[in-house]
Amino acid sequence: MSEPLDIDHLRQWIGHEEIKSEQVTPALVDRFRATFDQEGEAQDGDIAPVMIHLCLAPPTAPTSGLGPDGHPARGGFLPPVPLPRRMWAGGAFTFHDDIRVGALVKRHSTIRDVAVKEGRTGLLCFVTVDHEISADGRAVLTERQDIVYRDVNAPGGPAKKTPEPAAHGTHRVTVVPSAPLLFRYSALTFNGHRIHYDNPYVTGVEGYPGLIVHGPMQATQLVQFAEKIRGKRPARFDFRSLSPLFDIADYTLNAAVDGDGLRLWTSGVDGPVAMEARATW
Repeated sequence: MSEPLDIDHLRQWIGHEEIKSEQVTPALVDRFRATFDQEGEAQDGDIAPVMIHLCLAPPTAPTSGLGPDGHPARGGFLPPVPLPRRMWAGGAFTFHDDIRVGALVKRHSTIRDVAVKEGRTGLLCFVTVDHEISADGRAVLTERQDIVYRDVNAPGGPAKKTPEPAAHGTHRVTVVPSAPLLFRYSALTFNGHRIHYDNPYVTGVEGYPGLIVHGPMQATQLVQFAEKIRGKRPARFDFRSLSPLFDIADYTLNAAVDGDGLRLWTSGVDGPVAMEARATW
């Protein structure tokens, strides 16, 4: 069991700010495209692939400063929530302009809220972070990031009714979550979390059936899917994670027309919705 959670102390982090920056190099863009099987060799001035901002200026804690799960130790910019498991619960992106290869991208991050709720698997702590992202001084993207922390419980929590399999989208493609794909995305984002690449750890210590597919990677694939269907990137993309996907089975990207936009979701081939989203133009 984790140490007691002092919400008043944690809420002192509201308003904390951090500024990080990194140049979008052709080499980074080439690695990003290779990870997602996209063709082309990047040149300075080209429009960079949508969602590459998630690979820029990641936290760079020293290896000695990582916890047993491969995550950086608690504290610093994010509040030191004493719950051991941290996940990307959802968020939203508003795209203002394109990021171009060669640009210096700056991310201005602010802690907007810290809240505690009682969930099905126990105590949950939600941290909301806003990111304002610019490229060579131009505003290109606004992001809201929802992070959830929880205690060590059985991944599935208490017994519950088996969820219904997800519907098939009007547009639907299958993704093979191979270990190399998951490793490459972890490398792109400098993500040391062992649940994405260390099978003995994720199955033996955390009790999951296989490697976990990254939430940011699913969101990236859904935005790419929406862009491919409509021929241009969305202006707005909202999403939330509902259940995990594992490397032990293929999963699907799905889309269906929803008013002036697209409703999108990921799911196991015969499983429930894992991530749901909506894109508008």
